[in-house]
Amino acid sequence: MVGNDWINSYLEAILDAGGAAGDISAASVAGGGDGPGAGGADGEKRDKSSLMLRERGRFNPARYFVEEVISGFDETDLYKTWVRTSAMRSPQERNTRLENMSWRIWNLARKKKQIEGEEASRSSKKRLEREKARRDAAADLSEDLSEGEKGENIHESSIHDESTRGRMPRIGSTDAIEVWANQHKDKKLYIVLISIHGLIRGENMELGRDSDTGGQVKYVVELARALGETPGVYRVDLLTRQISAPDVDWSYGEPTEMLSPRNSENLGDDMGESSGAYIVRIPFGPRDKYIPKEHLWPHIQEFVDGALVHIMQMSKVLGEQVGSGQPVWPVVIHGHYADAGDSAALLSGALNVPMVFTGHSLGRDKLEQLLKQGRQTRDEVDATYKIMRRIEAEELCLDASEIIITSTRQEIEKQWGLYNGFDLTMAKKLRARMKRGVSCYGRYMPRMIAIPPGMEFGHIVPHDVDLDGEEGNEIGSGSPDPPIWTDIMRFFSNPRKPMILALARPDPKKNITTLVKAFGEHHELRNLANLTLIMGNRDVIDEMSSTNGAVLTSVLKLIDKYDLYGQVAYPKHHKQSDVPDIYRLAARTKGVFINPAYIEPFGLTLIEAAAYGLPMVATQNGGPVDIHRVLDNGILVDPHNQNDIAEALYKLVSDKHLWAKCRENGLQNIHRFSWPEHCKNYLSRVGTLKPRHPRWQRSDDATEISEADSPGDSLRDLHDISLNLKISLDSEKSSTKRNLEDALLKFSKGVSASTKDESGENAEATTGSNKWPSLRRRKHIVVIAVDSVQDADLVQIIKNIFEASSKERLSGDVGFVLSTSRAVSEIHPLLTSGGIETTDFDAFICSSGSDLCYPSASSEDMLSPSELPFMIDLDYHSQIEYRWGGEGLRKTLIRWAAEKNSESGQKVVVEDEECSSTYCISFKVKNSEAVPPVKDLRKTMRIQALRCHVLYSHDGSKLNLIPVLASRSQALRYLYIRWGVELSNMTVVVGESGDTDYDGLLGGVHKTIILKGSFNAAPNQLHAARGYSLEDVVSFDKPGISSVEGYLPDDLKSALQQFGVLKD
Repeated sequence: MVGNDWINSYLEAILDAGGAAGDISAASVAGGGDGPGAGGADGEKRDKSSLMLRERGRFNPARYFVEEVISGFDETDLYKTWVRTSAMRSPQERNTRLENMSWRIWNLARKKKQIEGEEASRSSKKRLEREKARRDAAADLSEDLSEGEKGENIHESSIHDESTRGRMPRIGSTDAIEVWANQHKDKKLYIVLISIHGLIRGENMELGRDSDTGGQVKYVVELARALGETPGVYRVDLLTRQISAPDVDWSYGEPTEMLSPRNSENLGDDMGESSGAYIVRIPFGPRDKYIPKEHLWPHIQEFVDGALVHIMQMSKVLGEQVGSGQPVWPVVIHGHYADAGDSAALLSGALNVPMVFTGHSLGRDKLEQLLKQGRQTRDEVDATYKIMRRIEAEELCLDASEIIITSTRQEIEKQWGLYNGFDLTMAKKLRARMKRGVSCYGRYMPRMIAIPPGMEFGHIVPHDVDLDGEEGNEIGSGSPDPPIWTDIMRFFSNPRKPMILALARPDPKKNITTLVKAFGEHHELRNLANLTLIMGNRDVIDEMSSTNGAVLTSVLKLIDKYDLYGQVAYPKHHKQSDVPDIYRLAARTKGVFINPAYIEPFGLTLIEAAAYGLPMVATQNGGPVDIHRVLDNGILVDPHNQNDIAEALYKLVSDKHLWAKCRENGLQNIHRFSWPEHCKNYLSRVGTLKPRHPRWQRSDDATEISEADSPGDSLRDLHDISLNLKISLDSEKSSTKRNLEDALLKFSKGVSASTKDESGENAEATTGSNKWPSLRRRKHIVVIAVDSVQDADLVQIIKNIFEASSKERLSGDVGFVLSTSRAVSEIHPLLTSGGIETTDFDAFICSSGSDLCYPSASSEDMLSPSELPFMIDLDYHSQIEYRWGGEGLRKTLIRWAAEKNSESGQKVVVEDEECSSTYCISFKVKNSEAVPPVKDLRKTMRIQALRCHVLYSHDGSKLNLIPVLASRSQALRYLYIRWGVELSNMTVVVGESGDTDYDGLLGGVHKTIILKGSFNAAPNQLHAARGYSLEDVVSFDKPGISSVEGYLPDDLKSALQQFGVLKD
């Protein structure tokens, strides 16, 4: 470049060094720091380099550098600038722009190097954390570890259960499907699927309308439809979002849509009124807006509450139809994608129902790929995609799911292996121990199962081909060719040659340019075959996205470079309904289907092509490996090796017998990817899960609320509903087995004696101890969950709320619940210090949601003055005990506390035995600056396969670890499930900040009153180090949230009147 020799020298240094980012930085200082006027030795070196460049003739290093680097960095807007720059006629202007682009690339490389360094440091730290966690876990697991449990001789299928052979073989024929169907037709299963983003409807799906309405939408709809047709399944609900926005079709606002069956022959004669598959749309979030999935996170709690109401109602309806009057609970709740997985975890915990999860795509994998591109930092990626919130949801799915369903083994090994909550080595050891009945010391790992997506093949009829003839048989005598055939054939000078078909978006990851290069440089292949590229739809290339436009431009340039006119077809438009005809055309010409993507998560088009009789050439990275293992109908290639691609294509189109064998194998084995096969494998796996559901039996009488229930009625309710309660003593640690047995015996005798008195003569003795049924009689419930104030302020807040609602409180219309991180033993002295009776409350949510208590004022229920007037709901414990590590978790935490104390040389964190209970391990934090934030402690537990909910108190002085699906917000849902307390009739009073679970108290369909003022203490620094911002999980502008300055009775009364809790 004339006048730019110093740039040439700078670029030459970079090129000679291989483009290393470190050398780029050095070159920028040596070559670019002084500009064109630099002299001395550096100037001589630059002159020498410039001379070398000029001696190379027409080679332009700036042009070469820009072209090579921008393609490597995937900087699509830079590519567009490069294309425009190359087309400029003025050498001076072109050189100026090339110089500017060189600096842009240098900045890009420096930024990428910086990001790579940060990620390398982060990865190194993570690796060390994992190694330490494995050593700690191994120390626990090695105590009774036998040789057979070490994992060396354990086949992977025993770990992940992804193999579809052995214990549950594939269906091999239509007859086998019928046999299996007859064995399961008497079951009446209720299955709940969840997919909340995108536009979902049963017919005329708008696939490709936006990034949220793609393959996942089609998959979940077809899965619901296929499961609804499967013998043994009575009803399938696909829960999604109800959208009544002006920019989308009215059908997305319909509350319910029945999915018509594809094959009515599979339906039995005993189908009931509510049987079949349905799309159920739950209203949540902005009612009049269609918003992308990244903005749905603040509304998840609202969806969970709405879905919970639907499932409860449907379970009752199904119970009346097929459950002999007893509720029919879902056999499984299956979440699809991270947002639905987060919802499914909360619903699974609330209902005590097994959860299954399918990720479809994973956040950590996406984050890794984006960081490798070097265009955005981690914070920038998070701001765009809310990626940290998504990753935390996926980690929760690992905590809560019984089964993780993937499409391929690659997803298990390469993608899920990036998560703290899954480790292949640990999974092997735990699976082996479980099979041998050996203790896992509170450690759990979900089962990973690969089940390929199903397809509908009933409408596909592959055409016969004549191997000795030049082309396949005609489609039918006199039948016209589909229009898309004409659109494709017009490109070819010899349309009779075998067609190599690629069907993919013009995306760099799809590797289409390498395919064109491979075809263009292999002369024998060019002479023998044609190439058809179906690259989406386009009108004007300049109006396409930067990425797609850049790839398409490259393809057109390569066609021109290799002079492939008459040999390559690239139609501008096609409809979704044209795709089967395109497959048929390729099969008719005895062609080959190719997927050369760098990485293909699954490869649905490979299965579609095989169904039409097309052999395949596919990437060896990802899902095609599993597909090829089943179909054995082609060749796998290295997508980076264009010669490998060309030779594989040439081998298939030139060897007629190999082509015929691959075609035959594909057609024979394609049924393994059918929907009946998929559903059979799915239900077989689900059938191995231990059934879980709410354990109490609830009579019809228990759900009715009488205007004036007598104490005798209340006691009869207690007998009917079988509430499992016990008296809680002052210190669970000091309670002896004899005292507990005496307490339970005395309580049971009291119930028996009271139930004999139908006339209510013993009402005085039972009124206090059986106040809990009043929960069902309340029109509204006020939940006091203020964490950010001193004890004296909390007591005064309680008194002021009582005063503000005195009228409704006396009439019994409004009840009260205290929700806190305090243990049961801490609540009583707090209340008595302010002159508040425990019977002023209907329930107490204690220990951060791990205990649920009811007040008991009857002195006859107490064994000694040391006893506390509370009764603990053991049914609630049965709801939250899922995957609770118990003593194994406690042992790990004690070791962790000892390490922290040793590192600091002082008491940093110590176990609080008095506040610990069966389902809460509590610690006192002496130095909050020396303990890790929640996200780090949660990661430590997950790496060791310990599933728990980690919570710090507002001031950082208390650390509670409770069951993974327990929380104060989940306890409110339990009150709805157990006692019928409507969530929409609850009002939660909170401070300006709170404990770790503060965000859960703000979301949902309940109302929220935030008390603002200087009486709120600032939260501890531990809460500032959360993995994502509070705004990512809470919508503060929703109608159900109100703020009050201070906590005077009149202000509180006004806020409660605003929500209809109190009358004006």
